[in-house]
Amino acid sequence: MSSTNHTTPPAQTLRDGALFAKIWRNSSEKGAFYSVQLGRTYSDDQGNPHESGSFSNSELLRIARLAQIAYDEVLLHREEDKQIAAEANGS
Repeated sequence: MSSTNHTTPPAQTLRDGALFAKIWRNSSEKGAFYSVQLGRTYSDDQGNPHESGSFSNSELLRIARLAQIAYDEVLLHREEDKQIAAEANGS
C-alpha cells in the first residue's frame, strides 16, 4: 500500500483504468491547500490490493493526462473555497 497514511478520504479521485489521481484537501494556518497523489493499483499473487508510484512506458501519457485533469480540478476546488469564504464573510 501507499506509504502515506490519510485519516480522511480524498476530496476527489480521478481514474483511468488502474491509474489514479487522488486530490487531497489539506488545512494549514494559512488556509486550505491541495496535493495530488498519482499512482497505479494492482493486486499481488494472493489478491491483496496495492498501490504503486511507478508506471510502464505505455502508462506515461495516461498518467500525464490524469495529472493535467487533476491540475484543472484543483483550480476548481480552490475557486469553490474562495466563494465559500466570501459568502461566510458576507461579501
